Amino acid sequence: MSTTKKYDIIGIGIGPFNLGLAALSEPVKELSTLFLDRSAAFDWHPGLMLDSATLQVPFMADLVTMADPSSKYSFLNFLKETDRLYKFYIRENFYILRKEYNVYCKWVAANLSNCLFSRGVELVEYIESEKHYRVQVINSLTGMEEIYYAAKIVLGTGTTPCFPDLAGGIPTKHVIHTSDYLSHRAEIVKSGSVALIGSGQSAAEIFQDLLPETENGLQMSWFSRPDRFFPMEYSKLTLELTSPEYVDYFYNMAAEKRKAILLKQPPLYKGISFDLINEIFDQLYEMSVDNKPLNVELRPCSQLDQISQDASGMNTLHFTQVQQQESFTHKAAFVVLATGYKYKTPAFIKGMESRIARTEDGLFDVKRNYSIGRGEEDIFVQNAELHTHGFVTPDLGMGAYRNASILNAIVKRQVYKVESKIAFQHFGV
Repeated sequence: MSTTKKYDIIGIGIGPFNLGLAALSEPVKELSTLFLDRSAAFDWHPGLMLDSATLQVPFMADLVTMADPSSKYSFLNFLKETDRLYKFYIRENFYILRKEYNVYCKWVAANLSNCLFSRGVELVEYIESEKHYRVQVINSLTGMEEIYYAAKIVLGTGTTPCFPDLAGGIPTKHVIHTSDYLSHRAEIVKSGSVALIGSGQSAAEIFQDLLPETENGLQMSWFSRPDRFFPMEYSKLTLELTSPEYVDYFYNMAAEKRKAILLKQPPLYKGISFDLINEIFDQLYEMSVDNKPLNVELRPCSQLDQISQDASGMNTLHFTQVQQQESFTHKAAFVVLATGYKYKTPAFIKGMESRIARTEDGLFDVKRNYSIGRGEEDIFVQNAELHTHGFVTPDLGMGAYRNASILNAIVKRQVYKVESKIAFQHFGV
């Protein structure tokens, strides 16, 4: 099937950020939009959809509210439409369950006519004579090629699991990333021993999830490179570093200065929630009553250097104790890598590469309004601007603000009010 319709915007990838853009663009009468994703349906981090896990941002950081509180696609309206508003009210908790956020996003996607799933984008190329982009797609439901055209492209293909660069590579058997955790959980429990690598929220959630299994014989060890299991800093004045003023301040710094600042900011976006750290300690305390030995160890200051496997598939993990600079090893049947995610440039952009502005080190040269076009503002990115806009880039709370900025830039008028000053602090001279 082919189409000759030209859209004002085609968004590629339907994660929370582009889904929010789809919802915010729908009521804009002068815009025609289309959003494409290769997945069969919206499903946000299914490998970590633990029953009790919550978002680390308040419910107002939904797809639309911070740009348009009156939107019918708000989380509160979702609750109203699905007869859960009073339950949520009585619960009295700003932090919604991750699985409920996923259900909410599925509800939004199902109610939008501009989102197409099962569409894998193969190539995007600029047609100079027509002054538009040609988007070549494979419909996985039919196996047929589809062609779409757009004046503007918004890249929302998201991040991919990040694996550490280890000597000898990473074994493929019984070594997984947290993104695949739930599909292997039963196997992990039966394996007898598991080593968990990482210092962030995902590592802590998996540790807590498996902790009851250690009373049934599972040996669990948690290794972290930092010198402690640190909480994400969440004080109110620190939260002002997510403000538009701070993004302006950060954006206008020299690239090397931005890199140096980011290296000092992991506690702002890579740590563990304070409550979860306390819950884990309390569980360990309760389990240790009467000085009962635990099948658990926690090892900070541990840098993973290598994983080797013997013929039976048992893993030997080779570490360096960072402060003592001494080597040690640990054996585990299963290894779970909670090593985060990173942006991966999609292969389909090769046909539009000449239109993309890049920095000296090859990263997208992202303008303040999230465009990366060379000369023209016709290509925009979601969650690919950590190096230019700062640590708040992957935060769900930034999504509506960024989408309002993108839509205002495309339409060239204020479709949605974008706050410029919200902080009590002054960040520059």
